[in-house]
Amino acid sequence: MMEVILLRFDAPLMSFGAPIVDQYGFIQPYPALSMMAGLLANALGYEHAETARLERLQERLRYAVREDRRGQPLRDYQTVDLSQPFMQDNRAWTTRGVLEKRMGGAARTGTHIRLRDYWADAVYTVALTLEPADASPTLVDLEQALRFPARPLFIGRKPCLPAAPLFLQRMEAASLLEALQRAPLDRRADSGPMYRVWWQVHPDDPPPGGDVRENRRWPVTDRRDWANQIHVGSRWIAMGELSIHTAEGRHEG
Repeated sequence: MMEVILLRFDAPLMSFGAPIVDQYGFIQPYPALSMMAGLLANALGYEHAETARLERLQERLRYAVREDRRGQPLRDYQTVDLSQPFMQDNRAWTTRGVLEKRMGGAARTGTHIRLRDYWADAVYTVALTLEPADASPTLVDLEQALRFPARPLFIGRKPCLPAAPLFLQRMEAASLLEALQRAPLDRRADSGPMYRVWWQVHPDDPPPGGDVRENRRWPVTDRRDWANQIHVGSRWIAMGELSIHTAEGRHEG
């Protein structure tokens, strides 16, 4: 058995970032490893400069995701004229009370157009654990940080504020998929009984079987090199459907 934390992602808008192409900020249907690591690090109060701590947290993180309510894609058209004088005064204060100065380069001036995608009105349940379990931070540390985060949390981009606390519960389960099967459905969940799920696999792993129907698996590059601020390497993700039919899977208010 392993100890698992359950999170509930519920927000008017969520952004699970995929590779940006030119001005297009695409999204994918599940949260990337780097996003999950960044969210937890933000709750713990880590700074961007603490790259070694960020790397260790990301390497230990294991998670699986269940889509309780399928969202609708929404594209936001954004435009800004950075050449305006008030945009050059470095007045962007952060939630940490620190002045955030604009970086140099071609994006510093001129009019810029961006297209950013979001999931609207979606709900997800995430089961996560840390390996090894006895290193720091522990799951107990994570629970405390998620209950009382060091900074405001967001699901993807900064405008994507949660509609409810992220922490759902801590439990024991034989696997992350079992934890998702036992996790209560959100009260606004789709009718089911099958719900889409994503989890990490080895390419040679057999299909999980049981109440999980695997549809496909593929390699993804969502592991962040925090020192150089790029995505590197690859890991394998499986997508399938999970049947929710147990008493513990009743909808939760």
